[in-house]
Amino acid sequence: MKVPLLDLKQQYLSIKDEINDAITNVLNHCGFVLGPEVKQLEAELAEYCSVKHAIGVASGTDALLISLRSLGVGYGDEVITTGFSFFATAGVISRLGATPVFCDIDEKTFNINPKLIERKMTSNTKAIMPVHLFGQAAEMDAINAIAKSRKIAVVEDAAQAIGSKYHGRLAGSLGDLAGFSFYPSKNLGAYGDGGFITTGSDESNDLVRMLRVHGAKPKYFNHYVGYNSRLDTIQAAILLVKLKYLNKWHEQRRGKAKVYDSELKNIKSITLPYREEYNYHIYNQYTIIAEKRDKLRDFLKGKEIGFDIYYPIPLHLQECYKNLGYKKGDLPVAERLADMVISLPAFPELTEDQQAYVIDSIKEFYN
Repeated sequence: MKVPLLDLKQQYLSIKDEINDAITNVLNHCGFVLGPEVKQLEAELAEYCSVKHAIGVASGTDALLISLRSLGVGYGDEVITTGFSFFATAGVISRLGATPVFCDIDEKTFNINPKLIERKMTSNTKAIMPVHLFGQAAEMDAINAIAKSRKIAVVEDAAQAIGSKYHGRLAGSLGDLAGFSFYPSKNLGAYGDGGFITTGSDESNDLVRMLRVHGAKPKYFNHYVGYNSRLDTIQAAILLVKLKYLNKWHEQRRGKAKVYDSELKNIKSITLPYREEYNYHIYNQYTIIAEKRDKLRDFLKGKEIGFDIYYPIPLHLQECYKNLGYKKGDLPVAERLADMVISLPAFPELTEDQQAYVIDSIKEFYN
């Protein structure tokens, strides 16, 4: 049996006619750039995330970049963020000329540890950017309290977290702005790149909308040097179809997680994903902490079971950040987990037989 980490083809086949009709409709009206589907999707996403505004952009990376830019983040500024995330989290800070300041994580949730944030702050700190990693919201009350006391902004990196909840509040409504990704592997994935920004601020909404079209309002009247970062209309049409199924897919992922939790709980060499009782975890990834991780990885590969390592090198130890002066031992929790985490298949279309094969294989390895 072969088990992929993700099977996008099976998802497509389940909604094929709706997807094809949506694409054909765009081809018929030819409004390919910021067409009517983009506007409709933005309205539905704002409602879904319980926010005033949602703005479609070209990628999740651009969503973070433009969010920070709208706050005036630039040369000489510092942004505090996690050391354990996809590179875009830090890369967007650097692209604006600011400096990422990396903070260690909570070993249970993999999210930034709020208790460590204040010691990282300086007079140059402009914003805090927590990541809701793997689909579980960070400890936002504590983070927002720190930000408020210092009068700085909070930008949520919610790339993996659409639909996740913190004390009943949705990701994207917990900070000043938030950036989401429509990368195909996300719970709500496009058929290519895409992303969106949420905010409750009218001022931020207006500025973000200008920045995504070269800083212009109206067209050809450029107030800022902005970006060409518009969500494609065909992608918006696809996402409008998929958004209808998103909550169902969340529950299916949570169901797969529940099965793993039950079946793997007695393996002492594994630590299962931790979920705060007040969080609604959407399991963009089902990530375990595994002893002998690399040997397990090789074993699963031999069994033709899909997996991935998110993430093998913490951000502060990446080659491109040598100039920042971080060294091994600076973020001990992130460094230890980078050597031990592995993500297992947990996509909605995963069959019972496929999941049983994954579970039996892991038990075989540790026995």
